[in-house]
Amino acid sequence: MKEIKRILYPVDFSENSYHVLPYVISLSDKYNAQVYILYVVDDLRRYAGIHVPHPSISQIIDEAMAAGKKMLNQICDEHLQRCPNFQKRIVSGDPRKEIMKMIEDEEIDLVIMGTHGRKGIERAIFGSVAEYVVKNSKVPVLTINPLKEKKEA
Repeated sequence: MKEIKRILYPVDFSENSYHVLPYVISLSDKYNAQVYILYVVDDLRRYAGIHVPHPSISQIIDEAMAAGKKMLNQICDEHLQRCPNFQKRIVSGDPRKEIMKMIEDEEIDLVIMGTHGRKGIERAIFGSVAEYVVKNSKVPVLTINPLKEKKEA
């Protein structure tokens, strides 16, 4: 088994991503691993079929990046005090591709992420980032379904 030195924790600031934190902290403590917290602002320009003037899309992305930075700082301040070994990253793009890029670039050993349990049309439109990462990652991916965890509690 490969040693776990780097853990990737992609967040989307949904309630589900907060339920994943105890697992990230626990495994980080156990393995004394560096945690990389990644927030990806979905780059709306990739939806080329929808005509929106570029300056307004760029402004939306800039505002989302600023809000993401604020939220990421809040997560770190409130939840990662015990975990001194972490790095925050905010990027813009396709969340699936950016997660895969970070796995490669930072030589990540383990990805820990939540699932949303999307169904029907919502899943058809948005897809599943977690499913994509599980199917395409070269490293182990621990997925947590916070909705099941709530039902069992």
